[in-house]
Amino acid sequence: MSGIIAQNTLDNSGLIKSPAGGGAWNFISKSTASSDSTIDFTSGIDSTYKEYLFTFKNIHPASDSAEFSFQADTGTNTSYNQTITSTFFNAQHRQDAAVSGLAYAADHDLAQSTSFQRLGYNVDNGNEDSICGTLQIFDPSSSTFVKHFLGTFNYNYDGDGDEAYSFNTFIGGYFNTTTAITRFRFKFESGNIDAGDICLYGITTWRV
Repeated sequence: MSGIIAQNTLDNSGLIKSPAGGGAWNFISKSTASSDSTIDFTSGIDSTYKEYLFTFKNIHPASDSAEFSFQADTGTNTSYNQTITSTFFNAQHRQDAAVSGLAYAADHDLAQSTSFQRLGYNVDNGNEDSICGTLQIFDPSSSTFVKHFLGTFNYNYDGDGDEAYSFNTFIGGYFNTTTAITRFRFKFESGNIDAGDICLYGITTWRV
């Protein structure tokens, strides 16, 4: 045993250490927005890991009611127009509890489209407003399989004046290519990314 806790994922102390040799987030890079039209990750995505994960912390739009979205590309290409098929649903709850629900959002999914995939919509640009979440990319360097992704995001929306909403979005889909995906672009569909951090991690798979 080393450190303050044993290698036991069922430790009753509440301090949990991963089993030896498995389950780790390996930091690759971080990009901090400052009135940028896009944030691009063009390196660090290769065959080193079978899973990559982006974290989004307080991504703040310059424009009100903005749609946050992403696309990817192969090799050194910069068109960011890979073919995507996806699904999108969201949960919502208004702060006075008068409106709530869970629904499939057909306007935000894609069907063999080269458009940018939305991750959140109607993101407000008030001083206190932002969108946060995670996006997982599975085996982007595979030359055999399509490239799957899963995203979960949360943000607030002041659509009813003084009655703000909490929106939780869930996105899943795949890039319909067996060519290695090597780069990603994030943007709001209108206006700049005023502030916020995006970090990229390589995920070491747990060994059982």
